Amino acid sequence: MAKKKSLFQEFTKGILVENPVLRLVLGTCPTLAVSTSVESALGMGVAASIVLVCSNIAIAALKKVIPQKVRIPAYIVIIASFVTIVQMLVKAFVPQIDAQLGVYLPLIVVNCIILGRAEAFACKNSVAASAVDGLGMGVGFTAALLLMGAVRELLGTGAIAGLQIIPASVSPMLIFILPPGGFFVFGLLMACANKLADKKGLSKAELKGCEACPMAASCSLRGEVENKDKKDKKEADDK
Repeated sequence: MAKKKSLFQEFTKGILVENPVLRLVLGTCPTLAVSTSVESALGMGVAASIVLVCSNIAIAALKKVIPQKVRIPAYIVIIASFVTIVQMLVKAFVPQIDAQLGVYLPLIVVNCIILGRAEAFACKNSVAASAVDGLGMGVGFTAALLLMGAVRELLGTGAIAGLQIIPASVSPMLIFILPPGGFFVFGLLMACANKLADKKGLSKAELKGCEACPMAASCSLRGEVENKDKKDKKEADDK
């Protein structure tokens, strides 16, 4: 039987060991789209983290009353409720962030990080553990966004959050605030994260089988994937 992780381990795993962006490669679309500046990256990270923690708590608390067959639609309704609240607060108090994030703020509803944690963790664990898991994954997501935002904004504009870092006499590399620069920085940070994890002797981060896929319940390939996983495990045991 696998040893149960402490709450501290549940929190820290999302920062590096299972960082949703740099190790599990989840939430790539909003990551590349909003990481053109530190301000927008922080806004998206905080908003997604709040939704992640709140939805994890709600789903963990309601897991016994949500019917198995309709759990995915139920999760989406819960997540959408929190996203609506967060979006209203952002529009009211920081409208400039709402303008920068645009459509990506309401699209948090279908963010695969949030749906994935609901299906893979929150529906199987206690409220406390689910809250800590959501917080850890949220911090990891925010940290990855901030790293990308800082690098892209610095190299693309010469400044970070309005503070000029690179002398104005040096021409900024505008490609870094464009999509190609986003992919370049994303790949570089992924390589650094994996190298750091290897040096620390951390196990390879991966999503096993269909357990973390929010659409697994209705996927026609689920049986094939699970059979392949069992076959691979049997071959590994035989060796």
